[in-house]
Amino acid sequence: MESPVNSKTKMKKAKRIFVISDFKDEKTWSICLDERRLIKGLIRSGHDVQRFSHRNILLQSSLIASKRFAKIFGQKKTDDILLKQIKYYYPDIVLAYSMKFLRAQTAVSIRQAAPDAMLVGRDGDPFPEMFPERIKTAKEMDIMIMTSAGKFLETYKNAGVKKCAFLPSTCDPDIQYKYDTEQSWKTDITFLGTEEHSRIQREEDRYKITKKLSEMPNAKLYGCFGRPKTEGLDSFRAISGAKIGLSINIANDVYLYHSDRFINIPACGAFMLAKKTPGYELMFEDGIHTKYFDSADEFFELADWYLKHDSEREKIAQAGMEHAHREFNCTKIASCLIDLIEKGSYDAPWKVIF
Repeated sequence: MESPVNSKTKMKKAKRIFVISDFKDEKTWSICLDERRLIKGLIRSGHDVQRFSHRNILLQSSLIASKRFAKIFGQKKTDDILLKQIKYYYPDIVLAYSMKFLRAQTAVSIRQAAPDAMLVGRDGDPFPEMFPERIKTAKEMDIMIMTSAGKFLETYKNAGVKKCAFLPSTCDPDIQYKYDTEQSWKTDITFLGTEEHSRIQREEDRYKITKKLSEMPNAKLYGCFGRPKTEGLDSFRAISGAKIGLSINIANDVYLYHSDRFINIPACGAFMLAKKTPGYELMFEDGIHTKYFDSADEFFELADWYLKHDSEREKIAQAGMEHAHREFNCTKIASCLIDLIEKGSYDAPWKVIF
């Protein structure tokens, strides 16, 4: 007997999409997560979304509320809750937007609970080879998406994932725009993020730039060198209050790899100085929507020039914001995802599909 929903070959236009992620519901900055934006885009496109906050349920299901012990004592109960919700939601699509806590055997059980659903995984972290369990889980997916291409995406393809695709981070123009900020947020240059990552070899330009900025009175840094992170919408106010926003990754040699800074900075109306990375011109044009630099020295040279030339800086910042809002808004990226699932491809200048 056919299930109460249409099979993959008879899918309705409006999909039921079950999203598994670490939504960090207890955190003030959960409002800044990319998965929140994508879900908003999916709903605005006419789809129904049921969200499952994996880590939160895992902690609730464990006798000891810590991630370490929850993985031991809460995994079975969490899997039971997850699979039952999926079974009775009859999803067309199961989207594992974060696979950090999702085991390969659980993915197999998801396919059994929802045999007509497409299983889509997503990884936003660099160096996926460092997470062998995540790769095992990805092999159970129909499609794997990343916010990078090149060798990171190829890692999943080489592991045997059926289809791999690049899909960029999103922005939400409803809450990401040029805020009229208080004086306390105003600065010449800002950076949101850590100076380095303990598990990855130091990116020298990132460290040199942020270290020097930390010593400059006309710069504000959040989340590095002992400085506190921003909370909630203050992340967007911090960017809006700056004349220049620094975008630099922990890996800058991988095709199209980017953190959400690369979208957040222009979306919030700041002029973005970004470390040049292969493929970036397909997303934001140099000198039109942003300005790219090759080295720490060049960053400071460009920053000094643009701080002295307001009209040129503000023109690029405005064009960058309009471009981000038009090309990377959550509804448009959600539509690319649905096209990828339904048609096997999507239309964008930065398209990469293996």
